[in-house]
Amino acid sequence: MPNPLSELTVPVVQAPMAGGPSTAALAIAVARAGGLGMLAAGYKTPEAMAEEIWEVAAHTDRFGVNLFVPERDPTDPADLAAYAEALAPLAVELGLDAPVPGGFSDDHYAAKLEHLVAHPVPLVSFTFGLPSAGDVARLRSVGTAVVLNATDETEVAAAVALDPDAITVQGTEAGGHRAAQGQTKTPREISTADLVSAVREQTALPLVAAGGVADRDAAVDLLERGADAVQVGTLFLTAQEAGTKAAHRRALLDGAFSETVVTRVFSGRAARALRNRFTDRMAPAQVSGYPQVHYMTAPLRAASSEDPEGLNLWAGTGHAACRETTAAEVVELFRGL
Repeated sequence: MPNPLSELTVPVVQAPMAGGPSTAALAIAVARAGGLGMLAAGYKTPEAMAEEIWEVAAHTDRFGVNLFVPERDPTDPADLAAYAEALAPLAVELGLDAPVPGGFSDDHYAAKLEHLVAHPVPLVSFTFGLPSAGDVARLRSVGTAVVLNATDETEVAAAVALDPDAITVQGTEAGGHRAAQGQTKTPREISTADLVSAVREQTALPLVAAGGVADRDAAVDLLERGADAVQVGTLFLTAQEAGTKAAHRRALLDGAFSETVVTRVFSGRAARALRNRFTDRMAPAQVSGYPQVHYMTAPLRAASSEDPEGLNLWAGTGHAACRETTAAEVVELFRGL
């Protein structure tokens, strides 16, 4: 299979946004418009992942699948217990049982990888860490392009050592979870533009620049600095084809939430979201504890599904550019670059 990154008519990669926003319809629409559509396998069963792949592959071969690498950094049980205690009053207010620290989940990583080796797709990307050299080699042996994530120069060097086909470099402006290689790491506060400039001197591998790509000018700057494509996430959250929660979509469109924060309160991993009541209330108690914190807060977020003050409103710093639109219209913003 050819590397789909080398065949883009528009140098845009749709960010894989787990938890609902990334849908088969979104990936297909982005691919048809000339970009690279991405499926987010995170939080899905291997069977659900396979079904989405089948749906997208019936329409295009310009797509990829993103996997969560199992967390390498251990979580302190005492930290989890303390955070569960801090969440308890909020749970009571919502009519829920007090959260109980759960067990570790690897998100079915091995089963998903086995499926992708047995049923190859054009591209697989990884986040939250690096796969093993063996995993990279297995995917490449069946014709799949491999893309690794990095948030600073040290992480880029570690990714380069695994001989991927490309690296996504994520700056501080990015919305949602930071791709830092390990949950306890405090992501470096470096802009996407500065990171691309620095990394371009490290490697000749293709680079996908992620974070703060809210308009054409930002994309032009990143491409001029050496990126081969840009990754866009936040703008796609309000596309018709996205599976974004209604309350999240409204929050991005109505302008009531004007500030973003990098927080661990929802998942235990650093992530950029619109600042709301939940981020403010739980900030003093936040801990590093992915994915256990994610599962502890899931019932609270579900109970607040129609209240943006209680949701994880993932958004990048360019969220003010969000509009009611289609995926094709978002891709069109970057045509001709």
